[in-house]
Parts: sequence; C-alpha cells; structure tokens
Amino acid sequence: MAVTPSVVWFRDDLRLDDNPALCAAIRRDGPVVAVYVLDEESAGFRPYGGAAKWWLHNSLVSLAKGLDERGAELVLRRGPAEQVLPLVVAETGAGAVFWNRRYGAAERAVDARLKTALRDVDVDVASFAATLLYEPWAIANGQGAPYSVFTPFWRACQAAPPPRAPFDSPAAIDGWVGQVATDNLDGWRLLPTKPDWAGGFRESWEPGEASAHRLLEQFLSDKLDDYADERDIPGQSATSGLSPHLRWGEISPYRVLHETEEARRGATGRRAEGATRFVTELGWREFASHVLFATPDLATVNWRREFDAFPWPPLNEDALRAWQRGRTGIPIVDAGMRELWRTGAMHNRVRMIVASFLIKNLLIDWRHGEQWFWDTLVDADAANNAFNWQWIAGSGADAAPYFRIFNPELQAKKFDPHGEYIRQNVPEWGTDAYPQPIVDLAETRKAALAAYDVVTRAKRASGETQDADAAV
Repeated sequence: MAVTPSVVWFRDDLRLDDNPALCAAIRRDGPVVAVYVLDEESAGFRPYGGAAKWWLHNSLVSLAKGLDERGAELVLRRGPAEQVLPLVVAETGAGAVFWNRRYGAAERAVDARLKTALRDVDVDVASFAATLLYEPWAIANGQGAPYSVFTPFWRACQAAPPPRAPFDSPAAIDGWVGQVATDNLDGWRLLPTKPDWAGGFRESWEPGEASAHRLLEQFLSDKLDDYADERDIPGQSATSGLSPHLRWGEISPYRVLHETEEARRGATGRRAEGATRFVTELGWREFASHVLFATPDLATVNWRREFDAFPWPPLNEDALRAWQRGRTGIPIVDAGMRELWRTGAMHNRVRMIVASFLIKNLLIDWRHGEQWFWDTLVDADAANNAFNWQWIAGSGADAAPYFRIFNPELQAKKFDPHGEYIRQNVPEWGTDAYPQPIVDLAETRKAALAAYDVVTRAKRASGETQDADAAV
C-alpha cells in the first residue's frame, strides 16, 4: 500500500530547525505537503497589524526558500482554517496532519474542532510543543491553579523536568509532487505600497530563520558577558534582537535555551550572570503566555478587576496622536515612539517608559497603547503585548503598582545619560523645532495618583463587603 502524504501546517513556527511537526511528517516516510494558511477570518482571531504583515511576508519568503532547497514546496492558502485545511487534505489525499500548538483560546478551539473533523474521516492528527518550553497545563501552584506571580512560577518551571533538546534541521524533505492549488504571496498584499513606510524596517531587520540563528550566535559570542549590566541602556546594542524571530517562530525557545546553556557551561562571573539574566527573560516570555492561556481576554479586560473602577477621562485624541508620532516634547518618550515607527521595534526599557507616560501622565487607557503597539510592532505577540501593557498599568498579573510612575526625565538621565539614544531618534532635540512638553510631569503625576485612589477605595469597599457577607 502506498504511503499517503503528510500535511505540515505551519503557523507561528516559520522554521525548519527544531520543528517537531515537520520532524513527525518526515518520520512517517511519506511525501510532505507544507502549508501556511493566512486566517484572519475565524471568530476570535485578531487581524495582524501592518508591521506584523511586513514581517510575515518576508518570513514566508524565507521559509519557502528553505523548503525549496530541501525538496519541498510551501503551499499558501487564505481563509478560515477549518475550511481550508480539510480541502488541502482532500486535494492531496493526505493521511496525516501535523502541527505545533497555539495557546490562544480562539486558536485552541479551531485546532480542537479540526482534530475531531479530520479524525472522523480517518486522518491521523498530532500536535506538538514547539512555542513554549513548558506547557501551561503542566505548571500550577499548590492549589492546582495558574501562577499569578513570576518568581514562584519560574521556580516551578525550573523544578519541572527540563525542556527537551532541540531537533536538528532536516537535510532533505520528500516533497509531494502532485498538483495542489496555492496562492501567490504578493496577491495577499501584506507589504505596504502607497506609501511604502517600511524603509526603516528593511534597514533594521532581516526576517527569516538564517538571520535568527546568526543573531543568536552573535549575541552569545559578543554580548552575553555584558548583558546583565547593559540590557537596560537603549543607546547600546546590548540585547539579542531575537524578539520578532521568536514571535514568528523562526527560532525556537528550545534552541535559544540550549545554545545559551552551552555558552554558559563552565562559565563564571559576568558571563554566567548574563546567561542567567537572559534565560530569565525567556521565563518572562513563558509567564506571559501562561497568563494568556488562563485569561484569554487579556488584551481587552483588566486582569485585576478592581481596575474596572479606574476613572479614565474622555480620550484626549490630540495627546494620543502626539504620543503616537513622538511629538510629546518629552525627549526619551519621543525617541522611543519614533524608533517604533521607523523600525517596528523599541528597546524594552523605553517601552516601559512610553507606556507609563501614556497611562499615567496622559491618563489614557492602556488599551489604546496596546492596540497601537499591536499595529506597529514587528514582534506584536498576543501574550507579551497585552501582558506587558497591563503590567505597566498595574492591572495585570505580578504587575508594577500603579503608583510606580516612571519619571521619563529621570529615566533618561539614568539609562541614556549622554543622550545617545535620544539623538539617534530625535535629531531636532535641543533646537527650536522641537516641541514644548504637552503636559507637566509633576502635575499629571498628582492627577494619576488621585485617579488611582478611586481604585483603592473601591477595592477596600469590596473587601469590607466580602467580610460583612462572611460574618452573616
């Protein structure tokens, strides 16, 4: 009996190295049909922002090239996955479908229904862990509930069985040679045209698996020793630059962890400290995804529900536009927002500064900032983006207290003391062309704390009510 083809459904794992779904298809010994489905129509799926679409287009070009070099073709389809994938299976006569897991609620629901539908027609289906080092259902506190604080969460992860070793990239793939319809990637119109605002993206990034591996190698070789000390200095290139590559799955966290542990082996002092700090950042990424798994509405609903009482004033659209365009008159904030617009990314320390400024100095709801970042970040991730915005707002899991208000001027003095980062991004800084501050930092800090007092009073009232009910 001839072996039927295996479909590998690529999603947030646009790589050949350490791809368990691809490895499973190759082990099955039949030809492989590689498929990517652009699904922005399924209920609950969040359409990609413009920056993400730019990255996705280029990443798919890179993936298709890698597959072609090994003997396979990338089939492109657009539409609801629950309709598209069974059609691909029928057209190719596939006997198995493999994919790597996703953790958003809507995505999990689609995957579960597809598993049932395909198995009902005698198609083998299997999914694999490839995006996270620890499955969300495997890490729980003593009561069996998800962790809400990072430190005990990460301690539990480190006490769990260690993550598997990464799989090697296949040298060759037995690609399916039959006819199957495929879209033209350019027809998806993921790239900007009029205007073409992606020039800075092209200068700053090279999407794709090969670039991700080069960045990791360079980071471990040249930057790891200084990472713990210099990671918060935006004017220096001290970070790995792997965030968008991890978001799109061009490199796996297993590969990053494995290579980092190899670099740390036998190390002491600054190198060991840098490796520990870097691995902890992988842990923070895991924590965000575990929180999203437990609370799927993280991008729209306060994780701490007492923040529903926060008295957000009517939206000041002029202030929001000034923030988005980097025209607030606060140099470190404007530098960050212009870096974001130019490159599709922003240094992590500056992300915290600009977010705090929006929420606590402009008194603009964190959801407006989360949506702007979703539209403009090349590494826009459903878990990390929402989680980190709520962390700054004080409404999230293990969040910074709302009353911890970043003073952007003091932050600039501490982390950009010579103004290198600001000058890189705000060339008119210090001239008459640079705008005056749109708000007074001291006065808006007072207003933010007064607004937060409404939340604390509501929380106290809620606690008093609960105590009274318990006494009755």
